Amino acid sequence: MLTESPPLGAANPAAHVVCGVRALLLAAACALLCGCGTLYLMQAASGEWQVLRRRVPIDTLLADPHTPPALRAHLEEVHAAREFASGELGLPDSSSYRSYADIGRPYVVWNVVAAPEFSVSPKRWCFPIAGCVAYRGYFREQRAREFAAALAVRGLDVAVDGVPAYSTLGRFADPVLSSMLRYGDDELAATIFHELAHQLLYVRDDSEFNEAFATTVEDAGLERWLTQQGASRRLQQLRERQAHAAAFVSLLARSRARLALLYASGAARDEMRAGKAQILGALAADIRALELREGASYPLYEEWIAAGLNNARLASVSTYFDCLPGFTRLLGESGNDLTRFYAAARELARQPRAVRHARLCTVPPALGGSSRRRAHGSSGEGSRAALLEVSGQYREHGPGRDTEPAAAILAAHAVEGERAEVVE
Repeated sequence: MLTESPPLGAANPAAHVVCGVRALLLAAACALLCGCGTLYLMQAASGEWQVLRRRVPIDTLLADPHTPPALRAHLEEVHAAREFASGELGLPDSSSYRSYADIGRPYVVWNVVAAPEFSVSPKRWCFPIAGCVAYRGYFREQRAREFAAALAVRGLDVAVDGVPAYSTLGRFADPVLSSMLRYGDDELAATIFHELAHQLLYVRDDSEFNEAFATTVEDAGLERWLTQQGASRRLQQLRERQAHAAAFVSLLARSRARLALLYASGAARDEMRAGKAQILGALAADIRALELREGASYPLYEEWIAAGLNNARLASVSTYFDCLPGFTRLLGESGNDLTRFYAAARELARQPRAVRHARLCTVPPALGGSSRRRAHGSSGEGSRAALLEVSGQYREHGPGRDTEPAAAILAAHAVEGERAEVVE
């Protein structure tokens, strides 16, 4: 397990050991993700190494009198939320989120999402162990944009977005990143609960199940966390943010369903192209109407509209949303007891995918049959990260005020963890 190491050099007695560990990391990544291009694998392994080597134990920073007060305040909240996660929520007592890494940039990864011109299902990239995911993550923005440009030349809809956090699902001791802090302490705690839920239970090639499960744990965990703190005002603000997020996701989901029906209609390509433009134009108008009703301005939405709404932008919505009501219902049926809820989720995870999806998930009619199966590779972190961004804007500024531009779409969930209960 890596921790922060001093600069490598001849005078450093640990240099050869650290170099050996780095070589093993690179080799392991190539073995796990073979078939995806050597350059891509090397940048992914090198980027992960650079994150891991910057880790400093949070306890060390809290004990250091030179730690800046603002950072200290964040880390005290993280420390308390991390203990609450394992002690009260029954989440893994692993090494993750017990260290901090200052990465010196606003995003840790830039992700590329792509979808065909006439499909709401994203393009997938498949890995032998991690399964299939609907994005490619790059630790350098330029490389992400170059890859996206090559896909666009092939006629695909593309989206490139910065990611403030990602998870290795327990394979490494994931740190809290400096890029995660700007969303506020409540969102930071929620992210920790969400990522630890993935370590608790993760089903191969079923992103809808995984993301909805983790989001249900996140929501329940944050409510309990704020209740324990007696933060009634923050709890009310959380519910207001959730209501706003649900309204926004509903707009995207309805537009995606309309597009799916259009693409399944068998219409001529020119007709579908015109219909697509009309649906996406109506979505842009609906988003602005939502802002008007709330008296709020969200630059994230404006960035999406200015860049051009497309299939790639909408591709992750179903993963986040389709199974979430089913998991919320399952938690209620478990008497809001998380231990019973986890057991029920594990039992469903062992069922065939068709059985658990029939129990939990709803899918627009146009996504039935083979189209529905193709959509299963979609990553739900896009929707979650976008909602995190908007939630942070809503919390920090409130209705009627402008907010900072930002776009956080997908988090890199490509590696399965040793500590996660992986169900085939």
